[in-house]
Amino acid sequence: MKEKRLGFTLIEIMVVVGLILILLTIAVPNYLRSRLVAIENMAVSNILTIHNACQLYHINNETYPDSLSDLTTPNSNPPYLDNVLASGEKQGYQFLYTSVDDNHFTLRAEPASTGLLTARFFYLDEVGVVHARGGSSAGSDDPIFR
Repeated sequence: MKEKRLGFTLIEIMVVVGLILILLTIAVPNYLRSRLVAIENMAVSNILTIHNACQLYHINNETYPDSLSDLTTPNSNPPYLDNVLASGEKQGYQFLYTSVDDNHFTLRAEPASTGLLTARFFYLDEVGVVHARGGSSAGSDDPIFR
């Protein structure tokens, strides 16, 4: 009488591990790409938030702020931005604000670090059109972000 063995054979385990590896090679790049797109969309959302805050500041003061910190409490009442965004870095991006004169400013959003996938760089001025470029700092001549 044969003894019945419990458990899996080595071949069965290797097949399951192989299937898991195939699924991971498909899923991980898609996950990383979707995460990068989400981070870029948050950066654009933050750029537009800063732009709106600058426009409101300009309406109330007839000039654009000298720095992002001018848009927070105690520098402005009510505050136009939260303290985290006004610090110039949020959600993986650095926001570089430059006051050109009373009626003009520029805002650049640059990835705080580069990883496996390279995020895009963004540019916006008082007009409110977001421009994007991959690999290096964006400017007004770069394509419009859609």
